[in-house]
Amino acid sequence: MQGLRTTIYQVGDINAAKAWYAKAFQTEPYFDQPFYVGFNIGGYELGLQPEDQPTTDKTPSVVTYWGVDSIQEEFDRLIALGATEHEKPFNVGGELMTATVKDPFGNLVGLIYNPEFKLAD
Repeated sequence: MQGLRTTIYQVGDINAAKAWYAKAFQTEPYFDQPFYVGFNIGGYELGLQPEDQPTTDKTPSVVTYWGVDSIQEEFDRLIALGATEHEKPFNVGGELMTATVKDPFGNLVGLIYNPEFKLAD
């Protein structure tokens, strides 16, 4: 295993999701097709795929946590952009903080503040 490469969110409206994620992650996609939209987020891939049967009623099973410097600020910003609260920012030990929101398409988006995390060479 070489580590995380891509997280894909299934969405009912790929154009609306592309616009929302561009605002949420403050970047434009590098790959933009009707079947897949890809963003480069700090060297990791955030992908969007259209759902065959769109739904916002998704059962949370896997959460990808995106690193942030200010978890409360980012949590509040995503809520202001139309996400809904799932888990408010909370301390999980030491200085580590996590939070989750649901995007407007029903997917869980995790946020993590972890000052100990370092990318492997």
